[in-house]
Amino acid sequence: MQIDIQARDFHLTKALRGYIERRLAFALSARDEHIQRVRVRLSDINGPRGGADKCCHIQVVLAHLPDVVIKDTKADLYTAIDLATDRAGRTVGRRLLRQRIRDRTSGLQAPVSLAD
Repeated sequence: MQIDIQARDFHLTKALRGYIERRLAFALSARDEHIQRVRVRLSDINGPRGGADKCCHIQVVLAHLPDVVIKDTKADLYTAIDLATDRAGRTVGRRLLRQRIRDRTSGLQAPVSLAD
């Protein structure tokens, strides 16, 4: 899984990059073979004025399916990252499950052999 992390209007530290990579690995690792790329954009909307303005935007690029895009804005950047990565993991899981069900019901799955 290729991960691209960018921070807008502030410096991206090694600690923050490592935190994001760990959270994404935890949320998405079970579905790694279906994920082509993950883009994470962090931003501070209000700048030094403060407020609930730390934004985490995640785009998960899936093979043969539409992208999953999640955006979360909170006062604390780590909280926004936690919520966005959790939602991304659940959403990717649901989308892949729907695709598997669609494939089964349409007969696209390989036939099952009952040979001994």
